[in-house]
Amino acid sequence: MRRVLITAGASGIGLAMAQAFATNGDAVWVADVDGDALAALPDNITGRFCDAADEARMSEVVAEIGTLDVLCANAGIAGPTAAIEDVALDDWRTCVSVNLEGAFLATKHALPAMKKAGRGAVMFTSSTAGIYGYPNRAPYAAAKWAIIGLMKTVAMEAGPFGVRANAICPGAVEGARMEGVLAREAAAKGMTRDQVYNGYAAGTSMRSFVEARDIADMAVFLASDAARIVSGQVIAVDGHTENPDPKV
Repeated sequence: MRRVLITAGASGIGLAMAQAFATNGDAVWVADVDGDALAALPDNITGRFCDAADEARMSEVVAEIGTLDVLCANAGIAGPTAAIEDVALDDWRTCVSVNLEGAFLATKHALPAMKKAGRGAVMFTSSTAGIYGYPNRAPYAAAKWAIIGLMKTVAMEAGPFGVRANAICPGAVEGARMEGVLAREAAAKGMTRDQVYNGYAAGTSMRSFVEARDIADMAVFLASDAARIVSGQVIAVDGHTENPDPKV
């Protein structure tokens, strides 16, 4: 039975990942700051309160689990929606801290035991914002680009020890976080929520948003023996984004 840790795993994409790995027969832990969501987790998923950017607490959670077979560095926040000149430094730092430093800290503390065991898979949740520039989302895009650089470095450092690393880049994912983004963009652009939603969908060749289970399915695949030689890859699960600046 593999041991799996998912940061920000009590809701959204993280919860879909946790459920998919648990259904696969894995022992799953999730780290999250949402106490209510942690309390609502099913019995086959173990929750631990942890801020992804809190190194001491992250170290404790990883040490409690022991040797990890799979790490999903998934913690992230949307950050502000504003032109770069209107982004407050504190908002920039908070967004980068959660999205990038959280991934760094989880990996930092999970890798030593993985390398010693000679096996492991690390999945980083980046974004299509880590492939394209996104207007009015500078802190988020910068952090998600940086995650790809982090992933490729981890793949190079850990590969000789049998540990793989890949980045999953979701597109626009149905759910509460995306609804917040839609509302902020609608307000900033003087548009309705539906107009912005339709603009995002129209910016993909499949004319569709992504569901959390689509991301979860990719994570399970990348952690499996079927992907035993797949490492250092940036894999978009986004319906093929054609236009990173959504318009009607």
